Amino acid sequence: MTATVTTVRRPERNAWVQLYVPEIVKGLAITSKQFFKNLGAAALGKRGDVVTIQYPDVKRDYPARYRGLHRLTYRDDGQVRCVACMCCSTICPAKCIHIEAGQHEDTSIEKYPVSFVIDELRCIVCGLCVEACPCDAIRMDTGIHAHPFYERDKAFLDREALLALGIPSTAKQGGHLKGGHAGGH
Repeated sequence: MTATVTTVRRPERNAWVQLYVPEIVKGLAITSKQFFKNLGAAALGKRGDVVTIQYPDVKRDYPARYRGLHRLTYRDDGQVRCVACMCCSTICPAKCIHIEAGQHEDTSIEKYPVSFVIDELRCIVCGLCVEACPCDAIRMDTGIHAHPFYERDKAFLDREALLALGIPSTAKQGGHLKGGHAGGH
């Protein structure tokens, strides 16, 4: 069986095309057309295609499903609800959650996070940490946008900062179920 070879000719490019002058002219034409279209609409008191928000005086509304910054919930007694099971840090694709576990003084609580740090600049806001948490300890429902950081170390939210954004957990904790098994964490 013989193979057939097809020769494909390259398009010829002269110096004019190599300088990208036609493409630059096309881009300027599109930009100018849009500019004068919106300028004319503004002169007539109409709204053009481009809407400008006068930030920071006017802020854009976030969608209903916007997650916001992380927060840690706490127990009824004020203790952090996290039991340092490492599920959130294990599932995090950005590897932005760092937890150091320690033994709790209260024997009914197995572990607690001695250190719980989230790097907000590294976080991709996927919400997998919230889904993975078996204790309802971490949430992303604050609705607060991550603030700009001028220094890298300000982007690390530690346990105290995350607890300051938190509220008591609504998940059932403690108690006994029928059959004698302890419920909740």
